[in-house]
Amino acid sequence: MIVGIGVDVVHVRRLERWQCIPGLLERYFHPQELSTSLSRGNAAALSLAARFAAKEAFGKALGTGLAGIVLRDINVVNLYNGRPEIEVLGTASSALERSGATRIHVSLTHERENAIAMVVLEAE
Repeated sequence: MIVGIGVDVVHVRRLERWQCIPGLLERYFHPQELSTSLSRGNAAALSLAARFAAKEAFGKALGTGLAGIVLRDINVVNLYNGRPEIEVLGTASSALERSGATRIHVSLTHERENAIAMVVLEAE
């Protein structure tokens, strides 16, 4: 059963600007996300924008937004085949548990100026 659906779009330029502000990326991204995204060189801002959109979409799917959730507790990773997945820790894990959802589906896309994410929360 679907518990919630969330969609978000992020302008890539926003993340390009954030990359120039010391400490800002560390405030919003899990260390693993930063390592993976920044290793992509010129595509780092695209990767970060998609991951930030996924965090926002997750909050929308919860129906509560991101209030009370530490954004570093939402870790967007890619499996060996490239498929994105959201790992929730700490405050994000607690929010997911309160929602009744047991499974997170995520889809990411990005091109030049925008990154989009869709999150579907499912309960058994």
